[in-house]
Amino acid sequence: MKGFKISDIKELQIKAVHIRKHIIEMLYKAKSGHPGGSLSAVDAIVALYFNHMNHDPDNPKDPNRDRFILSKGHAAPALYATLAESGYFDVKELLNLRSMNCMLQGHPVCTYIPGVEASTGSLGHGLSFANGVALAGKLDKKKYKIYVMLGDGETGEGQVWEAAAVASHYKLDNITAMIDRNFLQIDGNTEQVLKLESIKDRWSSFGWKVFEVNGHNIQEILETLNQADSHKRQPSLIILNTIKGKGVSFMENNVDFHGVPPNEMERNKAIEELNLAKNKLEASL
Repeated sequence: MKGFKISDIKELQIKAVHIRKHIIEMLYKAKSGHPGGSLSAVDAIVALYFNHMNHDPDNPKDPNRDRFILSKGHAAPALYATLAESGYFDVKELLNLRSMNCMLQGHPVCTYIPGVEASTGSLGHGLSFANGVALAGKLDKKKYKIYVMLGDGETGEGQVWEAAAVASHYKLDNITAMIDRNFLQIDGNTEQVLKLESIKDRWSSFGWKVFEVNGHNIQEILETLNQADSHKRQPSLIILNTIKGKGVSFMENNVDFHGVPPNEMERNKAIEELNLAKNKLEASL
């Protein structure tokens, strides 16, 4: 990774709180968007961008860069805030989210947002795209890694399983997929909408090396990413056990905040809670 790299776990945790504050402010200002799944995805994305991946904000198209693909494109605020904090564009741009003629629309667009690798939002396609990038890397003898984040509800899409089979067939060990396993999708609990368990057994049967972690424990995430990177002749999957709406008490495990932004009172309460969390972490440094 070029530029700065955060190695201290508590500093990464503080960065994650800062990203969550950006998410709340962005969605409040936009009056639309998806807080729940954005907040649950933050810790893994922070671990990737601020410690693990090889990437350069000053050279977003470096052919040797690692790639991150956000298949669950509605969690774009988490990605946008991370890209801005990494230096891909001005942090001030975040408050223009979903505005007319703004760079940052509701779902990621790779054609004009620096650092975005794939235009996503139509669920189920991210892993297939990652397969293509991984195959290209193999053919070009590049050593870059591809990390792709899927929503758990998204894995009800048939194309995900076609992509899982292809990645295994071609032994794409340069892919690490991550599932944001928060058990909630727009229609409710994933196990009531379309039963997914056992995720570990399913992906293992498709020929993947499967890891399972606390999706909010950054140290555990980083250790597992290293294991996945070193595993050969199989693609790797990390099941991130997360809480939808993580970090904001009234949003946690609350499906109502899947796609509903905070109002003024909710925004104020959320920022207050996140500031308290940040102050507590800083005091412990």
